This record gives sequence, C-alpha cells and structure tokens, in this order.
Amino acid sequence: MSDVTIRLAQEPAADALLGRSPLAALVGMLLDQQVPMEWAFTGPYTIATRLDGDDLDAREIAAYDPEQFAALLSAKPAVHRYPGSMAGRIQQLCRFLVQRYDGDAEAVWRDAATGAELLKRLTELPGFGKQKSQIFLALLGKQYGVRPQGWREAAGDYGPDDAYRSVADITGPETLAKVRANKQELKQAAKAAKASAKK
Repeated sequence: MSDVTIRLAQEPAADALLGRSPLAALVGMLLDQQVPMEWAFTGPYTIATRLDGDDLDAREIAAYDPEQFAALLSAKPAVHRYPGSMAGRIQQLCRFLVQRYDGDAEAVWRDAATGAELLKRLTELPGFGKQKSQIFLALLGKQYGVRPQGWREAAGDYGPDDAYRSVADITGPETLAKVRANKQELKQAAKAAKASAKK
C-alpha cells in the first residue's frame, strides 16, 4: 500500500499513519464503534506513539502483556470509551494476523481476486462483522485503490460513489458533514418506522 491521503482522524500525524499503514487502518476500523469516528481513527497513532514506534507491529501487539496493553490504551486520553475491552480485541486481531497472514495486515487484501473473496477474508477477522467488513471494503476501494473485481457489489450499500453512508466516503470536513447528516436521517427514519409499527 503506497502512501495515500486519508482524512479520517482529521489530525495530520494520525491521518498520515492511516495512509501508510495497513494495520493502522484495520485497527482504526476496529475501534470505530460507540465513539466519534475521529477519536477511533486517531487511536492507531496514539497506540503507536505509546509503544515508542512510528507504526503498529502485529507481532509486538500480539505478544504484549494483556494487562499492560489494556493500561496503555486506558492512559489519558483513553484510546476508546471502552479501552480495556478494545485492547483485548486489538490483540485478538493481531494474533489472528500473525497466525493467518504472518503478521502482514496488507496480505488480507493484497491478492484477493474478487470483491466477494475480499469480503469473506474481512469477515473472518476478529471483531469484523458483515457491516464493518463492507464498510472497510468500500474504504479500501474508494480511498486506498484496492479494487478487486466486483468490489462495489461486495460492499453493498457502501459501494456507490455518492453513498455518503460511512467512513469510506469521508475525505474531509465537508464529506464528514454529509455522512453525519445522512446517518441522522437514517436514524430518524428508523425511529419513525418503529413508532408507526407500534400503532
């Protein structure tokens, strides 16, 4: 993966890491739940800095003492709203990458021949359900140039260019605002549907 310009953390050093590090991108996506997106995607940079490195290393994280790794994520400012449980999930992900891909995060998508194959590989990762995998697949296609045949179809609702449904569509403050507005609309529609179903 060559350096790409990513603006998910909305913080230059954190975004630069996301643009050059496949593992940082995966960890950011893993952290992207129950916290604002910018907080989640700043996490990999915070972890790398606290490990005294300029990148994340799957082997190092997999072998790290679990209690110490949880403490590392819990130090203020915490990496996530639930730093202890997320520390465990990140270590699980890194152990899987070490066992299955020799610690090379990019190997998850480097030789995937089709979008369907890539989606299958992503859903095998610990902490990646179908929706998270589809969003990450769309992010890979739209911003990292990883475009195996049928990738948009495999990404489902997140695949189209003008979807504005997820982090895959965020390239700066303007698109961030569009995605947030879209999410609000979807939430309101879901609430309305729920209310009318009760009548």
